[in-house]
Amino acid sequence: MLYRVEGIVIRSMDYGEGNKIITLCTATHGKIGVLARGAKKVKSRHAALTQPFTYGEYTFYRQKEGLGTLNQGEIIESHFSLREDLYSAAYASYACELLDRTLQDEEVGSFWFNQLKACLDGLSAGKDPEIVIHLFEMKILQAAGYGPVIEECLSCGRQDDTHFISPRLGGRLCRSCRHHDPAAMKVAPGTYKLLSLFERMDLRRLGNAEVRDSTKAELKKVMRAFIDMQLGLQLKSRNFLDQLDKYEI
Repeated sequence: MLYRVEGIVIRSMDYGEGNKIITLCTATHGKIGVLARGAKKVKSRHAALTQPFTYGEYTFYRQKEGLGTLNQGEIIESHFSLREDLYSAAYASYACELLDRTLQDEEVGSFWFNQLKACLDGLSAGKDPEIVIHLFEMKILQAAGYGPVIEECLSCGRQDDTHFISPRLGGRLCRSCRHHDPAAMKVAPGTYKLLSLFERMDLRRLGNAEVRDSTKAELKKVMRAFIDMQLGLQLKSRNFLDQLDKYEI
């Protein structure tokens, strides 16, 4: 059967002497694997279509199960700038791997696709990569069914002036309910405000934000704890980001 879909390349791997297998995140067919014959060859008409982060229209043949075979395609947005810069590539790779490991094969939903596209567009546009990625992490948690409860206490529904966040339980605890998780983190008002905004905001609406380094550091700690506690993923791309942070000047 012939398929024509818009998709983003979230994974690309060599296969055999001259071929590549790409994994596409699509709005209409979920996550799909496609074989691009000859794509490793420099003069291949498919070479550019298989580059990581590429957003394009892909036409491929596929049986009911297994890989599709790429017939033709057209690039809509290459996101070349993300591949030529080490830090941008690291953040984009993390976003793609996080989605790839969380999204089940052919789990259909345009939300996943739209948030990834907005994430890559935001990184390409030079928006603060840490803010873009942490908002994307929040959207991934929500799409996977583990979205944190930030606006009110997840135990009693109360809203008070304390900001205790429990990644283990999945959200905010008020002063009276903090005993449910003594390890809950008390976060600064600025961090809580961002978390509350992230809970409600679509990534496509994110503008240019200026956030203090101390707030970003605390936000990173909180979001990483949510990802670890709720998804339990070991991601190579995140380890690489950590190594870059150590050597950043």
